[in-house]
Amino acid sequence: MLQLEHINLVVNDIPAMLKFYQAAFPHWHVRSSGEGEWYGKERSWVHFGDDHQYLAMSDHGEGENRDLAGHQIGLAHFAFITSNIDAVTKRLIDAGYSVANPGVEEPYRKNIYFIDPAGFEVEFVEYLSDVPVERNQDS
Repeated sequence: MLQLEHINLVVNDIPAMLKFYQAAFPHWHVRSSGEGEWYGKERSWVHFGDDHQYLAMSDHGEGENRDLAGHQIGLAHFAFITSNIDAVTKRLIDAGYSVANPGVEEPYRKNIYFIDPAGFEVEFVEYLSDVPVERNQDS
């Protein structure tokens, strides 16, 4: 079995990132943190998650994230599965974040996109079927 353990994000403001992800994942916590150097530049880092998966964030980022409407090589978005997309959406909106894309109407899943403070697009998906071929259908 293979399973995604973590995503490592280079950002410029860890507290802003933590605010966003704490709203999305209230059961997650800072697993560890520290300071170090990355190719000659000082950085702080944090691992935010649970016992099985986490986001690694380092604050030595410079410049802007890729244009999500453009065609540059890079990360387009990443997604998390939830059993209650309405609750995740409400927590993020209540915390002051806007929906970037409401997703599309599909019979076997609901999805929604937000942009985190570093400019990464984050999708949340709620599957309405346990049948893989239905879950992966495009309307």
